[in-house]
Amino acid sequence: MLTLHTADLLLPGGDGAPVPGGAVLVDGAVIGAVGPYDELAAAHPTARTRRWPGLLTRALLNPYGPELLEQAYHPDPREADDFAHGTDPVTGPDLERLALDDTRWGAGARRGLQRMLAHGTVAVGFPPEGPVRPSVREALRRSGLVTGTRAAVPPGVPALDPYASGAPVTHLHHLVPRNHARFAVFDVRDEAELAARGAGTCVATVLDGRLVFRRR
Repeated sequence: MLTLHTADLLLPGGDGAPVPGGAVLVDGAVIGAVGPYDELAAAHPTARTRRWPGLLTRALLNPYGPELLEQAYHPDPREADDFAHGTDPVTGPDLERLALDDTRWGAGARRGLQRMLAHGTVAVGFPPEGPVRPSVREALRRSGLVTGTRAAVPPGVPALDPYASGAPVTHLHHLVPRNHARFAVFDVRDEAELAARGAGTCVATVLDGRLVFRRR
């Protein structure tokens, strides 16, 4: 089924100009077309339409895979009262006191990956050998998120929101026909507001054509 994702402003990246009222046509796992919504809707009258507020643009890479998934635990909301910072990642001495087994590591990693998707992230950076913990490797495989290779520990502070880390923010995959259908929508007016308010403004994330996060 063809799906049109449209928002107030489309930023395709690369040499593509901003498109007010723009849209991305998703055909399976790839992008079929990009342009003004009215033109794409007229050309593809059977396509389903998903309308979003704000800015539709390229999805994000979070470079802190080991730090956020193998050196931090993401509590279940039912555990939130057990931790000083609720469901924020648990690290350092607090993490050591938990003495997690592999099953809990995997569960925490799955929640961490879901929270990355909720920040418009579709790729996670790891060293070339990938995740060390088997449960984290399996959680990443099942999530569908892309594993990006990093050469060194990136600067900044590990954070679920790439804009909050202080490191340069990496966007993936220009939104052009035949590229992977990987993008996100943020409830902001433009790139400047996205940088100021961060990826917590994400309202939708699409990974290989699938809507993997939608703000309720």
